[in-house]
Amino acid sequence: MTRRDERATARFVTAALVVLTAINVLNYVDRYVLSAVLPFIETEFGLADRHSGLLGSMFMLTYLLASPLSGYLGDRITRKYLVAGGVFLWSLATIGSGLAPDYGSLVATRALIGVGEACYAVIAPGLIADLYRERYRGRMLAVFYMAIPIGSAIGYLVGGTIGESLGWRWAFALAGAPGMLLALIALGLREPRRGASDDVVDAGPPPAPGASLARLWRTPVWRLVTASMTLSVFSVGGLAFWMPTFLVRTQQMSVEQAGSALGTILVVTGLFGTLTGGFLGDRVSRRWRGGHLLVCGFALCACAPLTAAMPFMPTPSLVLGFGFAALFMLGLTAGPINAALVGCVPAALRSSAVAMNNLTVHLLGDSASPYLLGWISDATDLRVAVALTALPIAASGLMLFPGALRVNRWPAGLRHYPGD
Repeated sequence: MTRRDERATARFVTAALVVLTAINVLNYVDRYVLSAVLPFIETEFGLADRHSGLLGSMFMLTYLLASPLSGYLGDRITRKYLVAGGVFLWSLATIGSGLAPDYGSLVATRALIGVGEACYAVIAPGLIADLYRERYRGRMLAVFYMAIPIGSAIGYLVGGTIGESLGWRWAFALAGAPGMLLALIALGLREPRRGASDDVVDAGPPPAPGASLARLWRTPVWRLVTASMTLSVFSVGGLAFWMPTFLVRTQQMSVEQAGSALGTILVVTGLFGTLTGGFLGDRVSRRWRGGHLLVCGFALCACAPLTAAMPFMPTPSLVLGFGFAALFMLGLTAGPINAALVGCVPAALRSSAVAMNNLTVHLLGDSASPYLLGWISDATDLRVAVALTALPIAASGLMLFPGALRVNRWPAGLRHYPGD
């Protein structure tokens, strides 16, 4: 390869990462603008907390149900078409949320957003793994997943600011519109060859669906990572949905103040926590092969007591301070945990591995947590509901340590984790 070819390849790789990350930012803007404007929707439609929680759970339900099909297709057809189609669909549905005349219509549009986002979320990590060699994947996936807190922050900010000034319907319209442009840009991406950045290319096409599932289940690290992510995502999903309402209800903040405070915290912890975790995971894993999972285990165990104490702090400043520390610890895990996920199977199965991970994580995790936290809030208090999310976070961290020990026992020279 000539120097000119190398520069062109570097530009293509960088451009692809930028586009995929921008789409992921929008992914979470559209997902969490609902949380910011939820108090307005509850007032207009007269909803109880459990009905509001169903809006978040319905999104996750369709998201997880669509993920296996997206993963199957992502291992077999041109992936950029799935990405572009998914972005267009969820953006259109977000705009439709602002036009919903009643609660039932709003539930339907949130369900469509879940379908659209499934077409993207299970494809993108495998694309990035094909763009970057294994020694850089943790930090590049950290850049990609940095979009989670930043997109969530923008969603809170857009929802809080626009909801206060123009009404909650305009917040959905402004959040959904940029997706139309990004869908067109995604069509112009050049598709990398599957396994292009691996040291050894997996031979042959992906196995049949049944064989793919069996291969995933025979991978111990995939099972541990999936179980851990299920527990942590249960808590994170419930917290992300209810925190704006928690600040309004218990700390006497306005909707705009709550959105601005959460948005600022998410941006700072997203930039520094996620990037720090990506670099730290890559660095530790070079010296100790289970380093990615070790970093995640310690970060989650540190996050749990901060989360438990946060809702009982006596002042808004302390509540936000504990929330900042907890979110920083969560941010450390984004790059390393996903590097472990896409690295534990052959390249031909990466979309399926992410898809089945998503199915399990969201089926048993955050598809139910917004509703369950709303139910606990109705029965006791929202402070209690928020504090209880610390228990799954602690369990998710503890179970990663056996996985780190298993990875550290790999035979030298293995490109990906052994399947049995």
